[in-house]
Amino acid sequence: MTTPAAVTTHAPAGGLATLRRLILYVLLFALVVIAASGVSGLLERLFRASSVLVTGDPASLALPLAFTLIGGPLALLLWWFAWRRLDDPVERTAAGWGLYLSGMYAVSLIIATTSLLNLATAFIDTQESQWQSPLANGLVWAAIWLWHRWMWKHPAKPSTHLEDVRTLLGSVFGLLLGAGAAVAALSGLLDVAIRGFPLSAAVEPWWYAPVRSLVWAAGGTLVWWWHWFREGGRHFRTTLADVAMIAVGIFVAGIAALGGVGVAVFVLLRLAFDRSDPVNLLLEPLAPAISAAAIGAVVWRYHRAVAVTRSTETRRASLLVTSAVALAAAASGVGVVVNALLAAAVSPLAGGAARTLLLGGISSLMVGGPVWWLAWKPRHQPRTAGEIPPGRRIYLVAFFGVSAVVALITLLVTGYRVFQYLLGDVSGGSLLDRIRAPLGLLVAAGLVAGYHFALWRHDRTLLAAAAPARRRVADQVTLVSGYPSGTLDVRPLARGISDATGGAKVTAWLRADDGGAELPPSADPAPGSPAAPPDDLIQQVTAALADVTAPHILVIVGPGNRLHVVPLAPPPPDSQG
Repeated sequence: MTTPAAVTTHAPAGGLATLRRLILYVLLFALVVIAASGVSGLLERLFRASSVLVTGDPASLALPLAFTLIGGPLALLLWWFAWRRLDDPVERTAAGWGLYLSGMYAVSLIIATTSLLNLATAFIDTQESQWQSPLANGLVWAAIWLWHRWMWKHPAKPSTHLEDVRTLLGSVFGLLLGAGAAVAALSGLLDVAIRGFPLSAAVEPWWYAPVRSLVWAAGGTLVWWWHWFREGGRHFRTTLADVAMIAVGIFVAGIAALGGVGVAVFVLLRLAFDRSDPVNLLLEPLAPAISAAAIGAVVWRYHRAVAVTRSTETRRASLLVTSAVALAAAASGVGVVVNALLAAAVSPLAGGAARTLLLGGISSLMVGGPVWWLAWKPRHQPRTAGEIPPGRRIYLVAFFGVSAVVALITLLVTGYRVFQYLLGDVSGGSLLDRIRAPLGLLVAAGLVAGYHFALWRHDRTLLAAAAPARRRVADQVTLVSGYPSGTLDVRPLARGISDATGGAKVTAWLRADDGGAELPPSADPAPGSPAAPPDDLIQQVTAALADVTAPHILVIVGPGNRLHVVPLAPPPPDSQG
């Protein structure tokens, strides 16, 4: 009888190496941050005035000195120790080094970018500019960013591990920063064009705020361009790259575009049918809405065009995300419309608030409904299993699950308010007024859940009809390997038997003696590992099972060319137990 194989000695070494790298890079990360904080604090004092460096609060000077003179040398010493070990390719491809480099690269990029942009906008101000702190932080963290980019691109020690993470972090940060600042800049210009000069124009010129936002937009766009084009982020075909592009470029941009259009339509509807507020107040959200819609549509359209050039799964995922955003907007519009109609039924005389609520729901429905119809194409649903696109069933299950959870929560809230009313609480108004908000959300969530559940069942029916019928020939199979223990890997053979018998449960037994030391024909085991069964042996076993039907089957394979398939009858009732 064979003895268990000895435990390999590489596992503890690998575990200790992982722990050592974790401690090393966490300490290095913390020391670099501490040293950077100290150096930037000293530089800020130097920029303010030479006298401030030695006068003023001693405690405020002691902290940056300690961080610089203690944290700085320790950081350099630890980095030198880590950098020497990177001559080994195993160290360069280790997860610890890749995570440290990606994390510090992202942190230094974000702090350096925001500090330098703060420095650029510090002089666009009528008050005294505070440029010392942004300049100090910008110089220090820009140097750290360049340092880590040098290590990333080092010709002798290149770090290609997690390269897509660093590139995508930079491109996502730049895209969010540039798009958000562009929305703010365009919103400031449109607000002046729509409503006239703001009240803050008496303090500073009206164009100061748009120019500041424009500087931030230019900086964010530059960061995005550098990582997306210069560093090759658009050429990555990894799963992370597709997820980042869809999540930010399509999902977030789609929310901004649809939300902006919805708010703009709401403002126009209020101007036409509900002027209960002053016109200037009604027009207040129009400029931000138009800006968000315009910038979001540009970002969405660009990434939608990029997704078309990628894999089928990516293209389909981008379309499903667009459909999901539009459906969420349309469903929320349905819920708000139901809420408004119930509000009007409760109090017909107080129609101002109900009318505003109704117009909000109609605007959301007007924007989300057509976009969902174009993206989802409900009139062109799959009619065969081959027409079901990838990712569709996951989308259906996800939307059904989310809407079902929302429906359950709103149902509980509705029940709570009903019982609260029945128990005599009169502080919340009438019963219908208490439940109209959760009831509207319940109707919308119920419609979405029911629709997607019906589509899921329809797709399941198509797939079941197209799947080949599997005949269950046995409930249990006992596989006995007649070859020496440890010389034949019976797992592929067990899987083949399970497929051939329609999913029977397979129990594998190995013989305890040497079995005559015979291996299966054409088997060629690697030293120290069991041999995989040859394909002709698997085919021979499955062919022998084709004409056998019994609740329990015994299969004896080996030694040599021997094969026995024995159907077993259940034991007599008096022998059980």
